Amino acid sequence: MSEELIRITDSAQDYLRDLLSKQDQEGMGVRIFVERPGTPHAECCMAYCPPDEQEDGDVRYDYEGFHAWIEGKSVHYLEDAVIDYKKDSMGGQLTFRAPKSRVPDISPDASLEERINYVLYAEINPNLAAHGGSVQLLELTEDNVAVLEFGGGCQGCSVVDVTLRDGVERTLKERLPELTGVRDKTDHSVTDNAYYS
Repeated sequence: MSEELIRITDSAQDYLRDLLSKQDQEGMGVRIFVERPGTPHAECCMAYCPPDEQEDGDVRYDYEGFHAWIEGKSVHYLEDAVIDYKKDSMGGQLTFRAPKSRVPDISPDASLEERINYVLYAEINPNLAAHGGSVQLLELTEDNVAVLEFGGGCQGCSVVDVTLRDGVERTLKERLPELTGVRDKTDHSVTDNAYYS
């Protein structure tokens, strides 16, 4: 693809070219993706990508002397992203700024996972925050069960079952009818910050 999605500065391109040239595999590139996209916990990641190890849906971008594969489902979270490299006394540091990586995607074709995250962070967490609590999506199973983890005041709280059943699960199922269930995977034996003990 010719048009740049991610701006990789000249210094970062030099650094990546040098890094890739030290790999003993011909045609080695990088793969760029976002872990937990559309949530406050989003993390931009980069890994080596040997030839033919990109995944279906990945998009290839060519830079001078190397190429990058962008994970298909991360593409719109990486719009306007900038990768830079600055030398310092310890050698140097690669920085990755992706302003859209933490913005929930609520477009009509957003995945169920993205829509669950949107409801959690836009509707449910602001209510839980009043009790110092929060909830996040750990995974979505193949049969559309949302596996959640509570944190803060909700972890170890004696009424978390009520919160899960009457608040979180009801809200998620009302907004997302294709969701078949909600499961809590929190370790509630930790009660240090529990709102109700």
